[in-house]
Amino acid sequence: MKTFGVLQVVASSLEAQRQRMNTIVSNMANVHTTRTENGEPYRRKDLLFEVQEIEAGNELLEGVKVAGVINDNSPFKVVYDPGHPDADQNGFVRLPNVEVLEEMVNMLMTFRAYEASITAFNTTKGMFIKLLELGRV
Repeated sequence: MKTFGVLQVVASSLEAQRQRMNTIVSNMANVHTTRTENGEPYRRKDLLFEVQEIEAGNELLEGVKVAGVINDNSPFKVVYDPGHPDADQNGFVRLPNVEVLEEMVNMLMTFRAYEASITAFNTTKGMFIKLLELGRV
């Protein structure tokens, strides 16, 4: 395996997890957004990941990349709040389909995946340093 192939795999993971964290943060920031540019409440978003082939010399490694952003089509929450500016004629307001607890769990899982990638990077870096030290002897 070429020396920096592992680092390219780790970098692909870090980038994918960064994008996932940004999506989670966007979902949480819009938890109370009842009207977007299309007139509907904010719809929760999620990412699709796919395998990314990484060439490392004569070997083909597999990393990860974001294939796209999808909308969660689960139903909106409906609450009774006749004083809300977006309430219908019966006093009901449609709220985004974002569950804060679910987003917090997703954030924690994303953070753990990011940490695991950082650990893999640091382990690889440590092995490279030891290899260079052996070369000096």
